[in-house]
Amino acid sequence: MTTNWYQDAVFYELYVRAYKDSSGDGHGDFRGAMEKLDHIKSLGVDCIWVMPHYPSPLLDDGYDVADYVNVHPDYGTLADFKAFLDAAHARGLKV
Repeated sequence: MTTNWYQDAVFYELYVRAYKDSSGDGHGDFRGAMEKLDHIKSLGVDCIWVMPHYPSPLLDDGYDVADYVNVHPDYGTLADFKAFLDAAHARGLKV
């Protein structure tokens, strides 16, 4: 029986808001997270599980999603998210 890739994978749960702030506004963002991808990879991680990052009133830690097709402005833009994805994939990390 063949196992699926995720059965043996090491996951890293990323709460963007509390991770790495690149803009100095007190909130983590995708640009900051992108700066730490080499560190995450060095931990032996295979996949990054990104916690809620959509626009939200943040009454429920972001799980009260208001828009499933954009990024919460505190975390950057869709272009920042795409750059984060591309940088993670370039390092062999799944997201």
